[in-house]
Amino acid sequence: MSQTTGTVGQESTSDNLNTREMRRILASSFIGSAIEFYDFILYATAASLVFGKLFFAGMPPAVGLFASFSTLAVGYVARPLGGAIFGHFGDRLGRKGVLIVSMVLMGVATSAIGMLPTSTQIGVAAPTLLVVLRLVQGLAVGGEWGGAMLVALEHAPSTRRGFAASFANMGGPAGAVLATLVMSAVSTLPDAQFLSWGWRVPFLLSIVLIAIGLVIRLKVAETPLFLDLGEKAERRKIPLMEVITQYPRNLVLGIIAGMSSYTVQGLMTVWAVAYVIELGVDRTGVLNVKAVGATLTIVAIWFAARLSDRFGRKPVMFTGMLAGAVLAYPIIWLLQTGTLWGFAIGLFLANGIVQGVIFGPFGAFVAELFPTRMRYTGASLAYQTASTLGAGFTPAIASGLVLAAGGQLWLVALVWALSFLISIGCVLKTREGRAVDLSWETK
Repeated sequence: MSQTTGTVGQESTSDNLNTREMRRILASSFIGSAIEFYDFILYATAASLVFGKLFFAGMPPAVGLFASFSTLAVGYVARPLGGAIFGHFGDRLGRKGVLIVSMVLMGVATSAIGMLPTSTQIGVAAPTLLVVLRLVQGLAVGGEWGGAMLVALEHAPSTRRGFAASFANMGGPAGAVLATLVMSAVSTLPDAQFLSWGWRVPFLLSIVLIAIGLVIRLKVAETPLFLDLGEKAERRKIPLMEVITQYPRNLVLGIIAGMSSYTVQGLMTVWAVAYVIELGVDRTGVLNVKAVGATLTIVAIWFAARLSDRFGRKPVMFTGMLAGAVLAYPIIWLLQTGTLWGFAIGLFLANGIVQGVIFGPFGAFVAELFPTRMRYTGASLAYQTASTLGAGFTPAIASGLVLAAGGQLWLVALVWALSFLISIGCVLKTREGRAVDLSWETK
């Protein structure tokens, strides 16, 4: 393998992102990602509040919640598969077209969930269809992030790649804010109305959001780095096989490094929400705090990405991971207070600081591990597998750890801290990609 450093020949010599074309590109990356993750995170919120009661009726509450979280994990399991499938076509045919398909697929699945009958109406078919639609959601979002991130990164000047790539990362928590606020609004309805039709409104709203996103995305041009590959892209080997056989180390290190921020997300935005509500904390208040926490994540991503363009991806991510390991026990203690303020402080520390600082540089970090011809596949596979391992199973695992510890949370904190220490080791083993020439290829 040969990796060179320097300024990418296809990139502008200007550091300016404030051009008409770049504004459109960054807006498309942010808004498209926000809409996709609105749909995906909306399911997670509903899994905490609704699905256990409607699609697993007749079960004890704790068992129904566990079953609900298990369907949540299905979407995360599908994300690496979606990354591999959409990444293949994104590396062979182009980034733009794949992003259009992934957005339409997500919109169809989410709106269908909003119209799904409950288990009391159609029996076992209800949870079965719910799992199928969650699977489709996972496939769609698996192809979204890599394309949205690369469209921005591969258009950007070399000295601003980290910041440009972060717009896709900022779109995720922005979608979470919107999903949480919409669900919070309908949660103010009386329980009977909320459970009968109110929870469906946020899912049906996806139809409108997807239409808006498509209008914006259709105006974005294909990336210059992909166009420079020309017909060579179609004659290349299967991108997935190239990633696995030529860059397995980069793939594994990228996955484990990314797991840290997703562990925080799974614990604090899904499991902790259900945990504190079970302790008696006001449901609407918890959702509003969750929305504020996602907003703080966006701010942290913004600043962390800019710092990564100046100091490098590794130092910034290392700082966030170290903070995560140190704060694991204090945050868990705050949750055990069973108060809204305890949940709020814990969430703000975890998602507003730890996750945001790690996540800010992560788009550029993982993209710079792979060459252009397999970058969509490699980056998507690393990112989506990290999300599956770090967040998809975390709520169910955390619930199991609480049971194993006799209702105490110390075991959750221990596993959380250890996961961050492992991620730190992986980040330290990667090379710094801030000055890498994105046109480098395997010899």
